[in-house]
Amino acid sequence: MASPFESNKISAPSLSQESLVKMISDTFANLTDKRKGKNTHYELSDAALSAFAVFFMQNPSFLAQQISLQKTQGKNNLQSLFGAYSNPCDNQIRSLLDGVSSEELYPIFNNIFQELDAIGFFNSWKVLGNSLLIAMDGTEHFSSEKIHCECCSTQKLVNGKTRYSHKVVTPVIVSPKQNQVIPLAPEFVTPQDGHTKQDCELAAATRWLLREGQKFTTQNVTILGDDLFSHQSFCRTVIKQGMHFIFVCKPDSHKLLYEWLGDFERENKVSSMTISYWDGKQKVFDHYRWFNEVPLRNSDDAIFVNFCEIKSVNQDGKQLYFNTFVTDHLISGSNVVEITTAGRSRWIVKMKITTH
Repeated sequence: MASPFESNKISAPSLSQESLVKMISDTFANLTDKRKGKNTHYELSDAALSAFAVFFMQNPSFLAQQISLQKTQGKNNLQSLFGAYSNPCDNQIRSLLDGVSSEELYPIFNNIFQELDAIGFFNSWKVLGNSLLIAMDGTEHFSSEKIHCECCSTQKLVNGKTRYSHKVVTPVIVSPKQNQVIPLAPEFVTPQDGHTKQDCELAAATRWLLREGQKFTTQNVTILGDDLFSHQSFCRTVIKQGMHFIFVCKPDSHKLLYEWLGDFERENKVSSMTISYWDGKQKVFDHYRWFNEVPLRNSDDAIFVNFCEIKSVNQDGKQLYFNTFVTDHLISGSNVVEITTAGRSRWIVKMKITTH
């Protein structure tokens, strides 16, 4: 993933590579070390810096290369670039860091965001009346039918076996104007103390909003997400945090809303427009439809949302893209394109994962 400091051409002296590494190093130096006795050959901070270096350099064989350099030349890039003076192997790094709580690393994300915001870094990212887009999505980063721990989510398979997994919700600042993303502190999907039910992405995302929402009180934020997040309780939580939302909305999970759409269509109350353009290969027609003030679910306390749809076809009528969204932004002909474009920008994250 490209460095945002390079691609946005914004001077960020407080977030140069050296100062960024120092910020991270200072945090790592204060990590809780749960080791007992004298088995402390490797510093915990060196293990954390070594793990960070792999992702910073985007090279899975980086550590092996550093060990080789140390043996042949007596020094390595871990020392010069990251200030790590010991080279634990992969298994040693895992063993050392397994006991560290992820919460101890969260301040790094917040500090970086504040530094970027202070220099106006996000000014060119904002859309929809100066709104900052935060895309939320869950991802699975471990799965096994044999290895498991108390933090695992479980799933009973049809063959009677149990599948264990680790999942995390990863909020990320995105923009249709930019081709890079800025990650925020995550929230792990893991069994919660005092809860009998399994944890889930929606519950984890709610915890993130309640924990991190206050840090964005000076921002106009719009949360993006897939159909899972277009849930009444989560939408209410977003609104209570003073934020907006744009979520995918599928027919199977929002039957009442689509019944209203059918009624509006029969009464010719659905607004629409078409925009055509040349994408470099073919002529594309983007068909938009929208209407405002429709209940999200079939209940007396249902919140009312605004609905929009985009369907892209080529000149032969072949469908190139289709999606539908619900939002609390009031939709009109002047902003429906911007709203759907913002909703689609969460795919920037998936494209980054795919191409790196």
